[in-house]
Amino acid sequence: MNKAQHDLMEELTQQLKQQVIEALNLEEVAPTDIDNDAPLFGEGLGLDSIDALELIVLMEKEYGIKLKTPAEGKAIFKSISTMAQYINDHRTK
Repeated sequence: MNKAQHDLMEELTQQLKQQVIEALNLEEVAPTDIDNDAPLFGEGLGLDSIDALELIVLMEKEYGIKLKTPAEGKAIFKSISTMAQYINDHRTK
């Protein structure tokens, strides 16, 4: 990954953190509180299945990515890093 690609991924990662916070109404959480590689579900951010549905809507609305099932999102929503990589590879807007 060259510097330009790295910078784009870093920018996408920061944008994604803010979008997740807003979409899930995580008022007590700042983007800097979210580790790029920490689990979003379970012990990390502690998201649940309702949050997964919100993330699916976010992906479609913001990036034009349609996930067919929450199960498909399980691997994608593992962390902010995995979400950013998937968006980078599949976005339509």
